Amino acid sequence: MSEQPPLVLVVEDEPDLADLYAAWLGDEYRVRTAYGGQEALEQLDEADDDVDAILLDRRMPGLSGDEVLSAVRERGIDCRVAMVTAVEPDFDILKMGFDDYLVKPVTSDTLKETVSGLLRRGEYDTEMQELFSLTSKKAMLETEKSATELADNDEYQRLTDRIEELRSRADESLEAVTEDDDDFKKLFQEFDDGE
Repeated sequence: MSEQPPLVLVVEDEPDLADLYAAWLGDEYRVRTAYGGQEALEQLDEADDDVDAILLDRRMPGLSGDEVLSAVRERGIDCRVAMVTAVEPDFDILKMGFDDYLVKPVTSDTLKETVSGLLRRGEYDTEMQELFSLTSKKAMLETEKSATELADNDEYQRLTDRIEELRSRADESLEAVTEDDDDFKKLFQEFDDGE
């Protein structure tokens, strides 16, 4: 019997959009949809399978995506989370526990690449997952904020320092790995491609 494909939970309060995302991903993954925050938490509580990735809208009536994300992290649910939202990122994202952030509208290719990246990141250790998450936040802020706003924000400066610290550790780890290790090459190529 073959191993089942990864399970992706799409949380979106617009049913047509949630169903569209599910259709885009359905050929490669098992997909469940939740049409609101409360329904998402109920599905996570009742799930007999572990959810591997969550695509989460931020602005939903009732329980917001931010609240769902907090609940997921507080409950220790081990999965990668991408916010897929019309909410432009602000400095508040620095304190949020997501792994990636997409601003709507998104294309099928972007959504598929994001899920693939989330699942790949789930295989890495905690420090590497943190590095990916922080790098994503930094990139989003740099597209939305001016150089002056970034320079004046202490949290952004701490974020930059932490990324440098994690990259330095990653570089040391990379030196210890042989040149033939394709997984590590892919990992570090993602950083080079993203910048």
